[in-house]
Amino acid sequence: MSQYQIKLQPEQNDQQPTLHQAKQVLGFIPNMYRNMVNAPSLLESYLFSYDAFRNNSDFTAAEQELIFLTISLDNSCEYCLAAHSMIADKMSGLDRHIVKALLNAELLPDARLEALKIFTQAMLSSRGRPNQYDAEAFFAAGFNDRQILDIVLAIAVKTLSNYSNHLFDTEADQPFAAYLRPQSA
Repeated sequence: MSQYQIKLQPEQNDQQPTLHQAKQVLGFIPNMYRNMVNAPSLLESYLFSYDAFRNNSDFTAAEQELIFLTISLDNSCEYCLAAHSMIADKMSGLDRHIVKALLNAELLPDARLEALKIFTQAMLSSRGRPNQYDAEAFFAAGFNDRQILDIVLAIAVKTLSNYSNHLFDTEADQPFAAYLRPQSA
């Protein structure tokens, strides 16, 4: 059976308040935002939560990117994988060898980031019920209980964007297109 696709059209009015603000901040309006704004509260919730995770979590920018990439990989969201691969490369300082290893389901060459990836995967596969072993390995890598809650927030953020992108089959924006994986280009 084929996947259902939402029949709503992307918002083209750049003066819509949330889109106008996004354009001022980013310099362009991502296709994902144009789709999500069909339900304004969805986009507003996404932007608020994304900003909260970026500005208030106890993770470095590179660790945040790894979390977002791990979740998007688990959810098979090609749009977000491309977007966060670009952000990792250009803004967050996550080494491209780490991104490549993650996308190829290989062991990450950094033990702390590998522990973060594994714990994020455990949170996803257990639906927020990691076992004691998963938690102990996470803590042994230098992470803490507060950061588990930060991962919950990241999962919520990426669920909003990943699922919306699935429903719209969102086309990658020009800045992200070069980061699409070959099979999805």
